[in-house]
Amino acid sequence: MPSSTPAQTARHHPHSTILSALAVVAVVAALAAVGGCGSPAEVSAAAPPRVASTTPRPSPSHPSRPSRTSDERVGADADADRPEGPTGGALGVADGSVPDGATVFDDQYPAVANLDPDLLGALRTAATAAKRTGVEFEVNSGWRSRAYQEQLLDEAISTYGSRTAAARWVATPATSPHVSGDAVDIGNSDATAWLTKHGAEYGLCQIFRNEPWHFELRPHAVDRGCPVRYADPSHDPRMQQ
Repeated sequence: MPSSTPAQTARHHPHSTILSALAVVAVVAALAAVGGCGSPAEVSAAAPPRVASTTPRPSPSHPSRPSRTSDERVGADADADRPEGPTGGALGVADGSVPDGATVFDDQYPAVANLDPDLLGALRTAATAAKRTGVEFEVNSGWRSRAYQEQLLDEAISTYGSRTAAARWVATPATSPHVSGDAVDIGNSDATAWLTKHGAEYGLCQIFRNEPWHFELRPHAVDRGCPVRYADPSHDPRMQQ
């Protein structure tokens, strides 16, 4: 049998033209949809970027700074993570807290400004000399309020288990040379090493063997050298009052 012509095929299959038209419409609609939405890559590129968290991260400890003991713990930031006082109030800069990097020249911090004037003068004279060799005197702690000292003592008792054990590290508010402004804790090890070698020339002496960062003014040391250090604060007669 001879093959049918296209016209004959169309007549024998009346639905084929309709189906073909529908298929074309479907293809056109699909292409229009793709064109309107864009490719997957384009859609992804149009999405808003993720915003990094704005929560501040804790500042790392100063690399040259020794770990702080209970006696020298201070707030790393004047406005955050400050210790709580005995009555529940936050203790900050006004009580003697200092941020990392504070130096003996930073009068804006009471921990520095409230030091005994003779001690502060000796520290600044020594710091000026040390700076010529690239050494800077950073302050871990200086003057402290009675409330701050009481807080440190409470923490030390909790840490060491008894008031007797805590006395090796933290004095009472009534006896602490920090509360009276007569002591400073130097934070960075290069400054501590410099003062260990040259401090007596300025009357600046280490007082306790277990606290090599703790310095007080002993004017006679300029001529006679620094006195023998106490093993720890519990051996200092001043702490027995």
